[in-house]
Amino acid sequence: MNIFFPKEHNNETRFSLTGETAEKFLKKDINLYIEKTIQVQDTKLKNLIENKSIEAVERDQGLDSANIICSLNKLELEDIAKIKPETLVISFLDPFNENQLIEELKNKSISSISMELIPRTTRAQKMDALSSQANLAGYSAVIIASNLLEKALPMMMTAAGTISPSKVFVVGVGVAGLQAIATAKRLGARVEAFDTRPVVEDQVKSLGARFVKIDLGDTEETNQGYAKALTEEQIQKQQEGMKKICASSDIVITTAQVFGRPAPKIITSEMVEAMQPGSVIVDMAVSSGGNVEGSKNGETVEINGVKIIGNENLPGEVPTHSSQVYANNVFNLIDEFWNDDDASFNFDLEDEILSNCLVTHQGNFINSSVKERNK
Repeated sequence: MNIFFPKEHNNETRFSLTGETAEKFLKKDINLYIEKTIQVQDTKLKNLIENKSIEAVERDQGLDSANIICSLNKLELEDIAKIKPETLVISFLDPFNENQLIEELKNKSISSISMELIPRTTRAQKMDALSSQANLAGYSAVIIASNLLEKALPMMMTAAGTISPSKVFVVGVGVAGLQAIATAKRLGARVEAFDTRPVVEDQVKSLGARFVKIDLGDTEETNQGYAKALTEEQIQKQQEGMKKICASSDIVITTAQVFGRPAPKIITSEMVEAMQPGSVIVDMAVSSGGNVEGSKNGETVEINGVKIIGNENLPGEVPTHSSQVYANNVFNLIDEFWNDDDASFNFDLEDEILSNCLVTHQGNFINSSVKERNK
């Protein structure tokens, strides 16, 4: 069994293999290959490459000889052309937007697992890369915002006077939002949070933050706990309810995303203009269209003195830990379905985890949502 770990695109600081997970793979007598041009920072991984336990090869050779290919970001179409049928590709595939890519994977009879589609169940927690990366993204959002904010976050009692704590407003209380709340509280800020799902109020309060209540009428969540899209009327009510809070906040962090659809616009230009100069907004949904009017993917823009951060790879700001948890997610996934008897990956299509995250297999679409969209 050969597993290949290709180089990520040039702006990606994370990697899908660590020295720790490499040792676990090697104990299973799996042959590991990484792309030659990768600049390895992990000391243990570097030592395994230097002593030839892991072989560094050209990209084309790795793609052609692999039984499993693991990466963070989706491969390019020209890469797919070099992969043999029956190979398993594991990465964040963005299957609801990358129609051409997944169609090509299906047509070439390449099996593919989308890490976004790992279900949120107790058994799948150790494989849930979406949550592991969102957790670190929430942390990074607060750290970056605090560095750009022209104020200190905690209250300070000094001989020269009392410094009031900065106010942080978090919109969306999923994994990223909860970590943003916890990080801001640890740094001493006064934190408020809003979510369309009233059931998260207790989680917000348990972290010491105030839950903002806005009556939106009936709101729903998916069977895996994600917020469902709001109606236009509900979005307008939400914006009206948040306007005053945003105006008095020093940092606003938005995390609202609807999987497979563009992110809802919830912070209008009018709301941005109402904020004090020197304030900071972090649009964590910028890569899927953005929650904030005026945010730009990969840029920090300034509107009337308010900085809007559009960092599309917040987990990449802490690459050591984000690589560590992602590599563990990937190993745990492979290990869960590994057949020691014949050193193979067991494609059990009746399994609740695999039936959700497997996008293509043996020339067919497997995930029910992907199948429905590609009829």
